[in-house]
Amino acid sequence: MKYFFLSSGWKIGRVWEFGGLWDQNSWRRSPVIDRLNLAIIERGEVLWLYGVEDAVIMLEVFPSNDEIADTVPTIGQVVIKRLISGEQALEILQSAETVIKQPLGS
Repeated sequence: MKYFFLSSGWKIGRVWEFGGLWDQNSWRRSPVIDRLNLAIIERGEVLWLYGVEDAVIMLEVFPSNDEIADTVPTIGQVVIKRLISGEQALEILQSAETVIKQPLGS
């Protein structure tokens, strides 16, 4: 499992695996990408922890609606190339100023 942090209000677009863009016909399923119930607050921004399966090597993310794009200066889309290990995710959580734990099912 690999991990990454993603700002609230952003969503995942295209997903890449070793052979290129994720092909649901070849894999016969969508990639496993789960938002976990942990987040950190960094510079006033809530960043949720996501877990992805090992086959994923890169993700495209972008603001989920125009309100966010209008209120927060952002790039239209971003590609996350640096997925982190479980150990790195724990280090970030341990050193974070604030950690949010959302109850499951919320």
